[in-house]
Amino acid sequence: MDKYGLIGYPLGHSFSKDFFNEKFAAENIDAEYINFEIPSINEFMQVVNENPDLKGLNVTIPYKEVVIPFLDELDVETAGKIGAVNVIKFLRLPKGKIKLVGYNSDIIGFTQSIQPLLQPHHHKALILGTGGASKSVYHGLKSLNIEPTFVSRTPKDPTYITYKDLTKDIIAEHTVIVNCTPVGMFPKVDECPNIPYEFLTPNHLLYDLLYNPDETLFMKKGEKMGCTVKNGLEMLLLQAFAAWDIWRR
Repeated sequence: MDKYGLIGYPLGHSFSKDFFNEKFAAENIDAEYINFEIPSINEFMQVVNENPDLKGLNVTIPYKEVVIPFLDELDVETAGKIGAVNVIKFLRLPKGKIKLVGYNSDIIGFTQSIQPLLQPHHHKALILGTGGASKSVYHGLKSLNIEPTFVSRTPKDPTYITYKDLTKDIIAEHTVIVNCTPVGMFPKVDECPNIPYEFLTPNHLLYDLLYNPDETLFMKKGEKMGCTVKNGLEMLLLQAFAAWDIWRR
C-alpha cells in the first residue's frame, strides 16, 4: 500500500487526511494518507526513514520554508521561485536511495481561486503575514498583474509595511487584502487581523486563506462594509488536486 501524508504542527485543523482517504476509497486506490504531527522540523527525516512506502508529503505551517534544506531538489517554476514548499514528491531510486523534490501547489490553488473575483480596479494588494503561504500569494498576485505589499507586525524588510502604517489612503489604494495569518482560525474565531476595517469600501476584495470557520471575523467585518469576501476552502481543494497530479505524474 502506498502512503502519503502531511507534516506540520499542530494538525488538528487540517482537512487533508479526510480528503485524501475519502478520495482513495472512492476511486479504489490502494493508498492511505497519514498525519505526521512533528513538533520540530528536525524530526522530518525520521518520518522519511521510518516510512519506506511514502510516495509524497504535503507540508503545512510552520515548515513550508524550513523544510527546504532537507530536500534534494526544488521545482524551478514553483518552489524554487517562491521559496516555500507545500508538496514533496518521493522518487525511489535503485539501491534504496531516495530523492526528495519540493513543489508548491499553493500558488496554483490561490490564483485559480481568486482570479474570477478580480475586477479592473484591483491593481494593488496587501498581504497580511509573511510566512510560507504569503510567499505563494505574493507570486500568485504578481502573475495576475496585481502589485502586492507585505504587511508585518514588525518592519522585517524595508519593502514591508506594518499594521500601524495602514492609513485610509493606503487602504483605499490597495483594494485586494489577503489574510495569510492564522489569526481568526478555529477555535479563536473572535479574533481578526488588526487592520482599519472602517476604511474598507465595496471596491475591496477580502480573501482569507483560512477555511475554519467558514466565515472568519475578518470576512464578516469586510461584508459589513460591502466588500467581496472569500475563504480559503476552494484554494485548499485546488492545491490538493494539483498535489495529487504532482505525485502521480
